[in-house]
Amino acid sequence: MPQTKQSFEKHAQWTPLYHFVASPLVAFYAVYKVSQAFKAPSSATAWEAVFAIGVMAIVWSSRIMALTVQNRVIRLEMRLRLRELLSADLAKRIPELTTRQLIALRFASDAELPALVERTLKGEFASGKAIKAAVKDWQSDFLRA
Repeated sequence: MPQTKQSFEKHAQWTPLYHFVASPLVAFYAVYKVSQAFKAPSSATAWEAVFAIGVMAIVWSSRIMALTVQNRVIRLEMRLRLRELLSADLAKRIPELTTRQLIALRFASDAELPALVERTLKGEFASGKAIKAAVKDWQSDFLRA
């Protein structure tokens, strides 16, 4: 995990073992096995294709599960952080923030977070990407899966 400065333009992270090894391998294998099942249909090639698709589903679903847990942790972390930083009136509105909004807001510094939350709750941002683009003092996150 390279410890370089992140920014809005360059904060996406790749997990090499997943993105460049496991996922492509199982996808190519599944396509190969399905094409074999069509070229030489038999119960053996059909079951091999079904198994390959199952392995592909396991790899992809494991990634989805990891990201789901990670997003829940970010949501919890941000709610705790916001309780400490926001005024009482604004803190009451924390439940109105969606998980996607909280994930985007995590990159903001403590100093700019209250203003960004207020703008988010007013509906100024159409997406998480727009929230991240509004962050001035970017706080890097190197622990994302």
